Amino acid sequence: MTSYPAPAPTSSGDAFKLVSLFLGLVVVIMGSFGLWLAISAQHASDDAHRAADSAATAKPASSSMPGMQMTAAAGRATASFAGAAPANADAIAMAHAAFPATLPAAPAGPVANVHIGISHDVLSVAPGVKYDAWTFNGTVPGPVVHVRQGQLVRVTLKNSSPMPHSIDFHAARIAPNLAFSDIMPGQTKTFAFRASDPGVYMVHCGTAPAFVHIANGMYFAIIVEPANLPHADVNYVLVASEWYLNKPGLAGPASLDVVKAENMTPDWVTWNGYAGQYKTHPLTARPGQTVRFWVVDAGPSLNTEFHVVGTLLDRAWVNADLADAPQHGIQTAVVPAGGGGVFDVKIDKPGIYPFVSHSFASVMLGEVGLLKVGDVAGTMNH
Repeated sequence: MTSYPAPAPTSSGDAFKLVSLFLGLVVVIMGSFGLWLAISAQHASDDAHRAADSAATAKPASSSMPGMQMTAAAGRATASFAGAAPANADAIAMAHAAFPATLPAAPAGPVANVHIGISHDVLSVAPGVKYDAWTFNGTVPGPVVHVRQGQLVRVTLKNSSPMPHSIDFHAARIAPNLAFSDIMPGQTKTFAFRASDPGVYMVHCGTAPAFVHIANGMYFAIIVEPANLPHADVNYVLVASEWYLNKPGLAGPASLDVVKAENMTPDWVTWNGYAGQYKTHPLTARPGQTVRFWVVDAGPSLNTEFHVVGTLLDRAWVNADLADAPQHGIQTAVVPAGGGGVFDVKIDKPGIYPFVSHSFASVMLGEVGLLKVGDVAGTMNH
């Protein structure tokens, strides 16, 4: 057997040198890794700052159609124009012709013919504030439609706007892919449905994105009245809605600010399309009369908490469920976005009775009106 000499023992100095060399290599490797992390983090920070600066300075994205402007980077808060008004706002408010809130008569006979025109129009949404709206029959809201339960409702639509639109009747039991399909510019369409379910319902454009079409003003109310409804002396129709403006609308018409609409931060909230119009031009009744409010919330997003100051809702058909008995003595009733409610008040004492959404941010933005009972002077704020 061949024998090999045993290795010479390593001195303590040699061991120390090996350990030192190993530790030095570790320090170099860790230092290089740390430097790489620092450089990567700086690059990421620089990229984030460049993206933020680009979003802040980018021009708003928009389509060729008015009302489709995106006025800020998604999710970013935009300026509020709530309360914007010219110096002569009071005079403008007085001269403004209030939207007729009185319920029109239902047509006689078995068929109710409804003719609706679709167009784009510049309208006022508050004193001195203009908006480039999308409309049914040239107004916001569109025309109040009143039919009797059981009537056949024949709807004829003509689209005189520069883009596709449609119509969606919440009162109709009908295939929406057929009746509610888009109507191209210049085209006319007719369909019919049986008004079988009593109540007050929202009607709106259903063209995608419906959110944008509703926010631009395409909505109105249809009342389907049953034969056995208790008598009311006076009937008023109120459609609540929100306006989201990309500019004040004083020097030129505003359009839709989609970011505000997505964040549900309106500039104005209105009864029948115009802020505070029934403060300047109050609705009226005589003492002892039963006043019926047919209320629709067009949204597109906020609910209405319907309340009449100084009295109770003597009868309240919550969700506009006229097939069942009403509730009595209600202080405030919720009307959800896209829903309706029917509310009766009987006021014996002359006075001024505000009707509001008791979500008071909406009151501050214009969703307030006055009911004058009897021959009373003056006005009031709430």
